[in-house]
Amino acid sequence: MPAEQGELSSNEVLRRDIPWETYMTTKLITGTGLQLLRRYDKKPEAYKAQLLDDDGPSYVRVFVSILRDIFKEETVEYVLALIDEMLSASPKRARLFHDKSLSDEDIYEPFLRLLWKGNWFIQEKSCKILSVIVSGRPKAHETAIANGASHSKKEITTTDEVFKGLVEWLSTQLKKPSHPSRSIPTAINSLATLLRESTVRSLFVQEDGVKLLIPLICPASNQQSIQLLYETCLCVWLLSYYEPAIEYLATSRSLPRLIEVVKGSTKEKVVRVVVLTLRNLLNKGTFGAHMVDLGLPLVVQNLKAQAWSDEDLMEALNQLEQGLKDNIKKLSSFEKYKQEVLLGHLDWSPMHKDPIFWRENITSFEEHDFQVLRVLITILDTSSDPRTLAVACYDLSQFVQNHPAGRIIVNDLKAKERVMKLMDHENGEVTKYALLCIQRLFLGAKYASFLQA
Repeated sequence: MPAEQGELSSNEVLRRDIPWETYMTTKLITGTGLQLLRRYDKKPEAYKAQLLDDDGPSYVRVFVSILRDIFKEETVEYVLALIDEMLSASPKRARLFHDKSLSDEDIYEPFLRLLWKGNWFIQEKSCKILSVIVSGRPKAHETAIANGASHSKKEITTTDEVFKGLVEWLSTQLKKPSHPSRSIPTAINSLATLLRESTVRSLFVQEDGVKLLIPLICPASNQQSIQLLYETCLCVWLLSYYEPAIEYLATSRSLPRLIEVVKGSTKEKVVRVVVLTLRNLLNKGTFGAHMVDLGLPLVVQNLKAQAWSDEDLMEALNQLEQGLKDNIKKLSSFEKYKQEVLLGHLDWSPMHKDPIFWRENITSFEEHDFQVLRVLITILDTSSDPRTLAVACYDLSQFVQNHPAGRIIVNDLKAKERVMKLMDHENGEVTKYALLCIQRLFLGAKYASFLQA
């Protein structure tokens, strides 16, 4: 794709003079088509709007037939720019493409084909137009076509075929952008509209598209990146209504990223869409517990203290706050701890260094023949993550300190040798807590605490 083509603007394209008469001479457009084009082309905006109000479907028929029958790049670009201009001025004009008088026209096919055939200008306009017109279809009309009410003898492209083609193209743009700066914003902008459709949500998950959104959830600075962030979060919100997508979000880094965004954003629309997403995810799987561990209750408190003008946002914050409180009550601290250990990934969540947690829950470690303690010791062998190893050493030292038979039990489970190996670890945090654990094993809790102090 030539660089200048990538930077082509609609205004530049619409300054061209297209030889419509030549196309009529070669029978690529009809006499009626030529009349309509002469009446419409290069006219003031208000005049064109009146023509579309009076006879919109006839103009749509001419535009679509040109895209179907004429392959000259300059002309294709020109007609796409005309359609884009008309829909941008009033998106409701998408209905014109679904008028009964056009039931024998395959209105989708030219745009679907041009997604893959043209230069970037052609691809981008085709994507934008196709997204608008398929989203603006009347649902009753679609049902009628599905029931065989179309009188066309031609094969007509179905909405499912449009969705499939669009999702494939959009996913490709996110994976391997055709344009260095426009591919991703264009794809996200269309997805933010199309993911309202259940079929698109399903196709996008099948294309493994959810993972392509996660890296885009990050704090934004300028206006352009704020809009991209907003539309990305809008996509995630729409996906939070779809179970298979939720399963993927649960295994990705989406939650910490969403919380990071909501902590740092001052844009109300970004905060609103993230809060609504978090509210949707709160009671799904282990999301609630994870939100508590990531410190979301405090973030929500801070957000509530700010002056937002959106009542829906304030209501969503109140619901999220209440939901988090219910979650904390429902999930005892030891259950949360057990969940963390069994997942094999430990972090410095508040309970690890909370003396009350260890005092109140120390006997819970005896359940199922010290299952949690055994897994904690196994982590010392299996994990390569320095933070996890450091926290595991610290927790073992806490068990030794707080359980009456802690030293004996930990020694019986052969933990001492494993901890000693970690005293030579390259990470300073790991060696610090491995040393503390060994001190408590050798010297007893009282003396080790004295040394630590």
